[in-house]
Amino acid sequence: MEVPHPSLEVEAAALDADDPLASYRDAFVGADTPLVYFDGNSLGRPPRASAERLSRFVTDEWGGRLIRGWDEAWMELPFAIGDRIGALALGAASGQTVIGDSTTVLLYKLLRAALDAQSAADPERVEIVVGRDDFPTDRYLVEGIAAERGARVVWIDVDPTRGVDADLLRDAVGPRTAVVLLSHVSYRSGYLADAPALTAIAHEAGALVLWDVCHSAGSVPMELDAWGADLAVGCTYKYLNGGPGSPAFAYVAARHQRRLTQPVQGWMGAADVFSMGPRYEPADGMRRFLSGTPPVLAMIAMQDTLDLLEEAGIADVRRKSIALTEFALRVADGILVPLGVRLASPRDPGERGGHVTLSHPAMRAVTARLWDDDVIPDYRDPHGLRIGLSPLSTSFTETLAGMRAVAAAVRAEI
Repeated sequence: MEVPHPSLEVEAAALDADDPLASYRDAFVGADTPLVYFDGNSLGRPPRASAERLSRFVTDEWGGRLIRGWDEAWMELPFAIGDRIGALALGAASGQTVIGDSTTVLLYKLLRAALDAQSAADPERVEIVVGRDDFPTDRYLVEGIAAERGARVVWIDVDPTRGVDADLLRDAVGPRTAVVLLSHVSYRSGYLADAPALTAIAHEAGALVLWDVCHSAGSVPMELDAWGADLAVGCTYKYLNGGPGSPAFAYVAARHQRRLTQPVQGWMGAADVFSMGPRYEPADGMRRFLSGTPPVLAMIAMQDTLDLLEEAGIADVRRKSIALTEFALRVADGILVPLGVRLASPRDPGERGGHVTLSHPAMRAVTARLWDDDVIPDYRDPHGLRIGLSPLSTSFTETLAGMRAVAAAVRAEI
């Protein structure tokens, strides 16, 4: 039986009362229900404004303007929204970010393009560096591209409770390294990489860096331009609340755009989209990284979170994210550690993104039990329960209720 900790309720209520972002919770569908949502780092709650925006788009733009919409706005939407994401979440000047395909397809395009450009400039550069604990898509793509292009994969063995650090990367790169694929926030542990330092290490070795920012965009501030980042890809359905399967974004530093040739040559990336010419000629700028027709309807919803992010400011979002995860860890120390649960994320908030992972052999069964009770975390092997705390839609009181439910479910399974 759980030992009562009434001070936790008092602390949660006080934190909510003092939270300058507390009112943003009301902007999201379902936030006023008893359901506890610990999976905003996989799929964010929908903003209430998105229902109206989507309805208005169907009736007014799609239904009213029909195909005229392409000339009036839709053709430029991938760049307009991309620039907003760049400015609000990535620290990127305009003209470097575009909304495109899925995360997997954009990672493929940029990784292949980077490898080809590097190998063309120096045939000895045939190695792709990646961590063994990176998200499966990242690892699978690296293996596939290496096989496709006759390259070699250099694996970094990573502590699954952390991620790639400076020492590990320094040991992995060298004169044969073409490109390094790194996660800004590790999907399993929440480890927050030192992006400026790692970028500098890769550059010292003559390599390009492709950052996977899926678990940081909209939650952790980034300064891609200031870091000297080369490339980045991130999804929009997590902290940017674009909806299930909403398209990803790609960042390509301006200095690399003319050098890189993306491998999926489609009409939308051509220099003159409507010339229908006999040969493919890539467009200048970020348009060259598009392939097919932009997924306009799938881009609509994320604009509402960008409005909220612009109003709240990414610095305050990060401050609340740290406060939420720190509170969750204090609760875990009090009511979960005595049950044999251990932390599988960095304890230092400076090394942690927006989620924490709690480990126990029963966590798979615990997750299933919690879902039945309308408490929604997610599970990651080995034995990891991820607590994803989306700063704009999550309260401290909700966090405490969910952590108490986790403790009850663990007790029921041991």
